Amino acid sequence: MKEDRRQRVEESNRRLKEVLLRHMTQPDARPSAIPGLTLVRREKTNSSERCFAKPLASVIVQGSKQSIIGMREYALQENQCLVSAVDMPSLSHVVSPSPEKPFLSLFFYLDKKILTELIAEMEPEERPAFQAGQSVSVADAEPEFLEALLRLAELLDKPKQIAIRAPIILRELHYLLLVGPQGPTLRALYTRGSSNTQVLNAISIMRRNVSNPLRMDALARQVSMSISSLQRHFKKITGFSPLQYHKQLRLYEAQRLMLMENERAANAAIAVGYESVTQFNREYKRMFGEPPHRDITLRRGIAG
Repeated sequence: MKEDRRQRVEESNRRLKEVLLRHMTQPDARPSAIPGLTLVRREKTNSSERCFAKPLASVIVQGSKQSIIGMREYALQENQCLVSAVDMPSLSHVVSPSPEKPFLSLFFYLDKKILTELIAEMEPEERPAFQAGQSVSVADAEPEFLEALLRLAELLDKPKQIAIRAPIILRELHYLLLVGPQGPTLRALYTRGSSNTQVLNAISIMRRNVSNPLRMDALARQVSMSISSLQRHFKKITGFSPLQYHKQLRLYEAQRLMLMENERAANAAIAVGYESVTQFNREYKRMFGEPPHRDITLRRGIAG
């Protein structure tokens, strides 16, 4: 059984490498023609990426990387799957890639609606107890999961089939995560009617209203929790207080506006709700290590 598992993993990995190398001939992290699926190729040593990632499942196809998600560090190797079940700040560092052997990975965003629907349709299980920091999980990818991921990636060579088949395979991938080793993490967070789902709703509200001041009384009322309960459960899931999380959310969004939409620092600061550009510059440098203009210049210079 172990030998069969190993052979299935190796075969899926080999074919995934072929698909990625065929569709990613240059270093990049690029959304594919399949909605929600992103392909990654990196060739530079010490290339690193910061983002405020939406919930996702990522598989390393070739190489390795170190990631800091929220307050914790994770080491990811080939054929491992990382599930980040909550919107979290992330810093990733690719380990020793090269043009001859680039780092390759792909990830898809988790669909909260699909997860909650599947959990409701599955046979009831005792809801797993949520442990602090459990919103991120790393595990060896199951053969069945890799095979389904391969079928999804291979649709890039069959573009006319994407609209029909991709949603079906993506739903299957969500189901395989729920019944796999990372299922308890997802079920603990996405089972309807729990305090965890109330925190996820609070995060969604904060993301939709990033430029508005954070008012804990209003946020707690919107998700039907007391302020103290929201603060306690929020920190248990994310590792941050709501205020710390909101500040990071604003700064990452400002960085995205400058990097992707060419906004000036002052305009980005105002867009995310800062009244003082001086305060924005100070907090931005504290977060990212450089003032806004220099940080964006450096990031554009090391892309790839």
